[in-house]
Amino acid sequence: MGLKSLLKPPPLSCADNAGVSLTLLLIHTISSLLSSQLHCHSQKQILSLSLSHTHTHSACTSFTPMSASHVTHRPSRPPTGAPCQARPAARPAGRRRRRWQRLLPRGAGPGPCPAAALTSRSSLGCGACVQPRAVRSRLSAPGFCMAAAAAFCLAQSLRLRPVAGASRTVHAVRFPVIQLHTTGATMRVSQEVFEKAKDQLKLLKEDPGNEVKLKLYALFKQATEGPCSSPKPGMLDFVKKAKWDAWSSLGSLSKDNARQKYVDLVSSLVSSESSSQVKDTTPDSKHGYETLQVTTTDNITKIMLNRPEKKNAITTQMYREIIQALEEAAKDDSVITVITGNGDYYCSGNDLNNFTNIPAGGIEKMAKDGAVLLENFVKHFIDFPKPLIAVVNGPAVGISVTLLGLFDIVYATDRATFHTPFSELGQSPEGCSSYMFPKIMGLSKANEMLLFNKKLTAGEAYAQGLVTEVFPDWTFEKEVWIRLKAYANLPKNSLALSKQLIRGVEKEKLHAVNCQECELLRERWLSDECMNAIMSFFGKKSKL
Repeated sequence: MGLKSLLKPPPLSCADNAGVSLTLLLIHTISSLLSSQLHCHSQKQILSLSLSHTHTHSACTSFTPMSASHVTHRPSRPPTGAPCQARPAARPAGRRRRRWQRLLPRGAGPGPCPAAALTSRSSLGCGACVQPRAVRSRLSAPGFCMAAAAAFCLAQSLRLRPVAGASRTVHAVRFPVIQLHTTGATMRVSQEVFEKAKDQLKLLKEDPGNEVKLKLYALFKQATEGPCSSPKPGMLDFVKKAKWDAWSSLGSLSKDNARQKYVDLVSSLVSSESSSQVKDTTPDSKHGYETLQVTTTDNITKIMLNRPEKKNAITTQMYREIIQALEEAAKDDSVITVITGNGDYYCSGNDLNNFTNIPAGGIEKMAKDGAVLLENFVKHFIDFPKPLIAVVNGPAVGISVTLLGLFDIVYATDRATFHTPFSELGQSPEGCSSYMFPKIMGLSKANEMLLFNKKLTAGEAYAQGLVTEVFPDWTFEKEVWIRLKAYANLPKNSLALSKQLIRGVEKEKLHAVNCQECELLRERWLSDECMNAIMSFFGKKSKL
């Protein structure tokens, strides 16, 4: 693309006179820079830049676009004094130099002043104040050559011509316009990018979560079909209802904007997944996990919940991977096992997206399979043979809280909170909390948490016996891991046998409680009350 085409300014309206004056000031500034070289170099001419204005004695110059017709302009302030006369070629001695002339070096001659409109009494100035004159200068560097060429091209792009039919003589400035309207080729490129984004979405390995999938669904439907026009689904069909709410919340968003938002969202998901694929290079790192980071160092097996972008919400896959990690940790050479979370959250409980993946057998099969998986999951905590320690690095919700009664030690940062909102979601306690919590903190305190959804601070959880010790957040990791490494140096068999002696008395009771809790949850998952509560949750999340 040529330099001249790059310098074409956008079209101006009649109200844009200040912008035109600013453009002229730019031309004048460049001209002044060129003129300042007159006394620093020889008189060899390498550039001739001519800027001219049309002279008139009757009216001040006004600027209008080429498409304007019959335009009149009243200056913001009427000019004072005698009518403008052509300025003499030489400035008489003693006359004060004009403000724009002071920008030129002494002895450089008056020259033309395209910016005179900015310095006269009138806000627009008078076209008679400027006379045609050539400016010649010797340039000292290629940079000045480029500046001069730019000024020349910009000056050539300006054209003054009278507007016929006006009550007064009015001059117009023609600005060549760069067309910025979307062409067919641009639209085809956007469609290609949209199709590419659809293909990239299929290649994602990580589940972006229910909220993001609803947003993707809504933007895709808006980009391909426009605003939502389908009938509202029934109240019991909470999956379709959540999709409908997400789509209808976009309102009258245009297809182009929806397509762009869809592409941007997919790009952010791809970038996030690429950055999270950086693997732990520790020699003892155990691979084969997608939602966990499992490492064994210094006789400590650490199981880290690794979905920080989803606040470590537990998916069906994570349930299975935790079971696998516990089975491996029970057989390896480590002395203790630690469970913690990656990021700001310890765990935000169940990922409610689990309830949207309805299998072919329907909701009944989903509820039955979920109850079986949960019972097996809790069973592995009850039967785990080694000391099991929870390092609660942030807020904990749901099952990540109820399981704490099955840990041998619970360390928490002072910014951790503990919340079990079962009744809000139409569900019931799990993780043997219906038995362990009253035993640990007393019946009334346990009821506040399990029945009435009370959220405990770290200090309250410590006072009620749910947490072993609370540490300041800024020293939490350092202090906790110093202790854990000391524990890991204790005799392995002695610790394991002592734990079995302590826990063995209640194992049978804990398994019975676990079975009873899972059976009740299966019934709750099939109830209308639970479905409506989960649907209400999805409705809140789907508001984009």
